[in-house]
Amino acid sequence: MNHGELQEEQYAKETLERYSGSSAEAFQSNLLLTNFPRYVDYFASRCKVEVTEGSMFKVAHCPDEEISILDFKIGSPAAALVVDLCSFLDIKAALLLGMCGGLRRRYQVGEYLVPIASIRAEGTSDFYFPAEVPSLANFLMQRAVTEVMEEEKGVHHIGITYTTNLRFWEYNEAFIERLKATRAQAIELECATLFTGSYKRKFTLGALLLISDLPLNRDQIKTKKSSEEIFKRFMPDHIEKGMKILKHARTMQSKKLKGAYHRNIGL
Repeated sequence: MNHGELQEEQYAKETLERYSGSSAEAFQSNLLLTNFPRYVDYFASRCKVEVTEGSMFKVAHCPDEEISILDFKIGSPAAALVVDLCSFLDIKAALLLGMCGGLRRRYQVGEYLVPIASIRAEGTSDFYFPAEVPSLANFLMQRAVTEVMEEEKGVHHIGITYTTNLRFWEYNEAFIERLKATRAQAIELECATLFTGSYKRKFTLGALLLISDLPLNRDQIKTKKSSEEIFKRFMPDHIEKGMKILKHARTMQSKKLKGAYHRNIGL
């Protein structure tokens, strides 16, 4: 073997550094993932830390809280990339703070969805496992999510998301009929990839999704105006809950509760 050859771990860390503008060593042991740059800005302002940005990702690190946050943009290829790269770091617990479209009439914008699984309709997860392998969120992380939500008395629903790569689908009647047939509770763009990739990489990851619109109702599709209102009203609470969930998950890991990968609990 050529000793000058770049090894996978080094390649992953250098790629992460290029894409994030941050050194790999700066990443903390807990990680919030998001699709929204302003989540990173809010976190940085709250924790009084700097924001760095590379060619793709935007990040902030808070050593006092032992939490980093990373905006990986949108879509399943980006979701796969961020899991692949971050799996080489010493991250014990990770949580997606994403948004989704609620698919039930009783849901309200601003409520939360805790996804226990995702329908793999996005394609990218096929690179990790055959189609018959289910896409499941990490059990310990989702247990931490539900326990914090119950303690905080946050309105939340538990169910399955439909992960798609078709972003502009709201007027596609054939797609809508297929979506309804799955009986999914929400639709989004990344969860199946994140869950499948993290299972492949043994990367402890869960999700807390904010219901940002009710897209099966034409009068409740997300607009430019409603999107801005969602950020103003719900973003701070979403981030605060995410931070509490990560800390709770670490406490659960310290007790060696079942559900986390052995490398995260010292086994």
